[in-house]
Amino acid sequence: MADEIWDLLDMDANPTGETHVRDTPMPSGRMHLVVAAAVVRPDGYILVAQRAAEKTFPLMWEISAGSALAGETSREAASRELFEEVGVRCAPENLAPIGRVVEPTAFFDLYATVVGPDAAIVLDPEEVAASRWVTLDEFDRMVAAGELADPWTGRLEEFRPGLGAFFAANQGEYA
Repeated sequence: MADEIWDLLDMDANPTGETHVRDTPMPSGRMHLVVAAAVVRPDGYILVAQRAAEKTFPLMWEISAGSALAGETSREAASRELFEEVGVRCAPENLAPIGRVVEPTAFFDLYATVVGPDAAIVLDPEEVAASRWVTLDEFDRMVAAGELADPWTGRLEEFRPGLGAFFAANQGEYA
């Protein structure tokens, strides 16, 4: 498998013109872009994916996420990750921004989209062991119980109000 290459950003999220190889030390003063895409249904459910056993945070739950590859915009990366991990196709422009969290070496952007109740979910077994639809209350219980991959805990403290507002605004809607 070829090395995964990321664009580097400065501390203000501006592209530096530099690239970085995944799993090598991040240069001081540089950041990269990480994205996630929440999938909700108009009947009150959100999709969670269980990380494959071979990945870091094995068999923990999360919202589909990953790093933006060199040349990708935030929305393009979120759209790609969503399709790669759970088979949901969503054009980048149809992803609604929920928010951004600044982490020590990354800007983490969360988006959301709405699919119909019969949306087909196709898992990539190298990335995802299982998936399930849960209510937002069940999702909150999973977070509180420590069932989500550890990096999600802090992120969701910041994202939860925006995710809840998106969820409430899109009950009965299809994207």
